[in-house]
Amino acid sequence: MNDLFLEGTIHLSSSTAMHGDDLTGYQIGDVPSVEIDENLQQMLMDNSADSEQIALMSEAVILVDENDSAIGSASKVSAHYQAGLLHRAFSVLMFDREGRLLLQKRADDKVTFPGVWANSCCSHPLSSDTESELIDASGVKRAAIRKLHQELGISPDELSLNDFHFVTKMMYSARMNADWVEREIDHILVIQADVDIKINQNEVSEIKWVSKQELHQILAGDIDIGGEIAPWFRCIAERVMTDEWWDSIGNLDRIVELRDDLIHDMGDVSDMLSTATGAGLNTSIMEVKPLVERRISDSLCASKHSRLSNAMMHLIEGGGKRLRATLPWLVGKAVGNSHSGLLDVGAAIEIVHNFTLVHDDIMDDDDTRRGLNAVHIEYGLPTAINAGDAMLAIAFERLVGAKGLAHKDVGAMVNRLAWMVRRVSEGQQLDIEFEDRIAVSESDYFEMIEGKTAVMFLTCAEVGARMSGADAETIQCMADWGLAVGLCFQLMDDLIDVLSDSDTLGKPAGSDLAQGKRTLMVIHALSQPDSPELNNLKAVLGKGESATQAEIDLGLAALKSIGSVDYARTKAEEYHKKAHSCLDRLRDSPALLALRELTDYQLNRIS
Repeated sequence: MNDLFLEGTIHLSSSTAMHGDDLTGYQIGDVPSVEIDENLQQMLMDNSADSEQIALMSEAVILVDENDSAIGSASKVSAHYQAGLLHRAFSVLMFDREGRLLLQKRADDKVTFPGVWANSCCSHPLSSDTESELIDASGVKRAAIRKLHQELGISPDELSLNDFHFVTKMMYSARMNADWVEREIDHILVIQADVDIKINQNEVSEIKWVSKQELHQILAGDIDIGGEIAPWFRCIAERVMTDEWWDSIGNLDRIVELRDDLIHDMGDVSDMLSTATGAGLNTSIMEVKPLVERRISDSLCASKHSRLSNAMMHLIEGGGKRLRATLPWLVGKAVGNSHSGLLDVGAAIEIVHNFTLVHDDIMDDDDTRRGLNAVHIEYGLPTAINAGDAMLAIAFERLVGAKGLAHKDVGAMVNRLAWMVRRVSEGQQLDIEFEDRIAVSESDYFEMIEGKTAVMFLTCAEVGARMSGADAETIQCMADWGLAVGLCFQLMDDLIDVLSDSDTLGKPAGSDLAQGKRTLMVIHALSQPDSPELNNLKAVLGKGESATQAEIDLGLAALKSIGSVDYARTKAEEYHKKAHSCLDRLRDSPALLALRELTDYQLNRIS
């Protein structure tokens, strides 16, 4: 997996090599760097980025997993562009002898978060032996000395590693706009020192020393300092930095006692910056898709029986958009406080979804899925059934172990997921029975698709809102949104089978018609008066593999001429409108853009 995150080759200047990996210089030639992709270079130039800042964007940062273990390296621009990559960072809180905290205002030339006020110094250790060292946070301390020199002109001779005191870590994501994001595990360092400062105007436009009371007034908006507070610093100041921190300044023993071994999970804090704008659906999914997929593979590969594990992983390895897997996170950050437990729940629901696909392929006698052999074809029918059963059990194991799920809430969460599985099974049973029923009503159809498709969207949205701490009204709003999106999704899926060509579908156009599936269009058409067009439809409906393409084309044309396609499209548009009306009730948030795009996702495929 690490190879996925390695980018290019890390380059060191001759002067760096000569000095045994001493990175105290601050020109790009003095530190590990990665050659930036030409497209990213052009993008930076097209956005009028400062030439010095463009050069610094090639620094080689350290990519990490959620436990802060190094997994590779990448250029700074790749780690911050669009979906970004989780990487190691540091934040220095520098106090003077009077106990005041140094704030810096980031220069307007900065590529990311220009013009915002932040803590004394915030940057990244680079991919080198010395700055990767975790013992006593030595690596980030060396990086802090390097960056304090670069940004604030503080001579390395004025500082030593022992002057810095590591206190804790936090993991967070903060988006500036669709293109730029911070996704970091931030090591927080405290130092008290009187130093000579000569700011580098390319990095810092202004500095300010503040007392505890002044900082609180700034955070509350009672003091205008000519700019917003950076989201990561607001996290530190409001969620991590207690009064005990301030009281310990000047007392080394008390500072040392503050240290913990935690990684405080802040989730997505983009809404802490009023000017932040969100990213679209694809970028938002890609932010967390690798994290969810790691959870899924960890759970499904835990079995000591390799054949069973391989069978369970078969469809996962075939790909997939992971809409359901990431939806609790997408909803959670839009309506409340997001955290990694939302990814645990998303992984559980995605495992359930894939369990249903394994069994669906058996029941429908389908040989392929996602371009691969179906599990029962690849591993045999008994193993496929067993793998599906195991996946259902594993999903509940992942659910009850979700981070942030209070013990008192476990029972209710298990009950809700069990309800979802039951409703999916009921929908599937109706779908099976419809194949042998001539008369299927519109209400029967909606009961079926609510179970087979919509209930998973409903559950993902409801659980995401609940686990993020949203109030009861918001939770219900998101459940209503999920149901409407799911119903629209299935209606549009049926329409796509009728309106798209075979190459687009990846299967013969109109195959649902030949199989006799009772879609809303078919149900509507069969309720219309007899006509030659209706006879063409009846002639091909359920004919299966014996249906010719000419017969199928006549059946498809009949659905259009009878008005059944327009009828189904109108119903889909009604649910689409209802879903957007639910989102209209929410407070504005950068995360809403992704939910809007998801609401439009299927509709846009045939618009």
